[in-house]
Amino acid sequence: MELSVTAAALDCFRSEWGFDDGETIRVFVRYVSGGEEPFALGISRDTPQEAALVAQAGALTFFMERKDVWYLEGRRLRIDCAGEDIVFSLTE
Repeated sequence: MELSVTAAALDCFRSEWGFDDGETIRVFVRYVSGGEEPFALGISRDTPQEAALVAQAGALTFFMERKDVWYLEGRRLRIDCAGEDIVFSLTE
């Protein structure tokens, strides 16, 4: 289980999303539908309560709480940017 953030995503979080140095960004699992892939990832400004996975990118800290890491089980999460959109990529 691994969490990484690209330089492009870091730039996007700062310029497009308005995050400042020292902020913590929570990556969380959310229910989106009953279809083929009912879950997706989301992001929010938040303070860790029970962080199970943490990644430092520049002066920003990204984390996932213990209750959400099940979604990554055996996989790596890479956070990138395409245009103004944040892109989550999961790989084995």
